[in-house]
Amino acid sequence: MRCPTCREFLITIEIEKVEIDHCTACGGIWLDSGELELLLEGAANRNELMAGLTAHTGATEDDRRCPICSKRLDKVMCGGGEKVLLDVCPRNDGLWFDRGELLDVVKMGEFPADHRVFELIKEVFAGGG
Repeated sequence: MRCPTCREFLITIEIEKVEIDHCTACGGIWLDSGELELLLEGAANRNELMAGLTAHTGATEDDRRCPICSKRLDKVMCGGGEKVLLDVCPRNDGLWFDRGELLDVVKMGEFPADHRVFELIKEVFAGGG
């Protein structure tokens, strides 16, 4: 699978049975449909974060294409107070996170202090790639 941003090949990293497709060139991350929900499992506000994916128009960010179906990705905002701009497949194939955005979304999750997935994502992606 190729990166929607820079067209390099994505590598797959598995964290707690969730396959994260990662671009080592630009630091972007692709999550297939349902994988963000799995990563946010254990967050007290998981449902609110997922319900908070709202359409966003007027973004100045370049358009990207889904690495699965090649359709143009839609722009959505995720989060409560502080929002993160993400790209979502209109066919629901998955979500694209630019460098650092997955970590930003996970940081919004209200996880227990010792949550393993949260700690792994921080460790792997804190530097953005």
